[in-house]
Amino acid sequence: MAVAGAVLPWLANLEFIQLSNSAFDLGLFLRLANANPAAQSLSRDLFIGATAITIWMVAEARRLQVKGIAICLLCCVTLAFACGAPLFLFLRERRLQELDHTNAASG
Repeated sequence: MAVAGAVLPWLANLEFIQLSNSAFDLGLFLRLANANPAAQSLSRDLFIGATAITIWMVAEARRLQVKGIAICLLCCVTLAFACGAPLFLFLRERRLQELDHTNAASG
């Protein structure tokens, strides 16, 4: 999911860059992301959901001592939230399995 979350949004970003004369115009991008009620709904939904999940990711990474949270956050900002969040879920699951294995070995 993390790979798809990186590739699919960036395919759209590359198309946007081509349509805006080979530059990523952030102002234009944001205007288009809010160009109509449907776009506003998706943009606001992503913003609120991504903010909540990012807060949870940081708290959960601290609680479980998940390694790689910085990479996940960097992916969220530079590639796409759709990449960083699934990557974090993978790292979190791997950490939970480590903890289960450690607990089983000591118990």
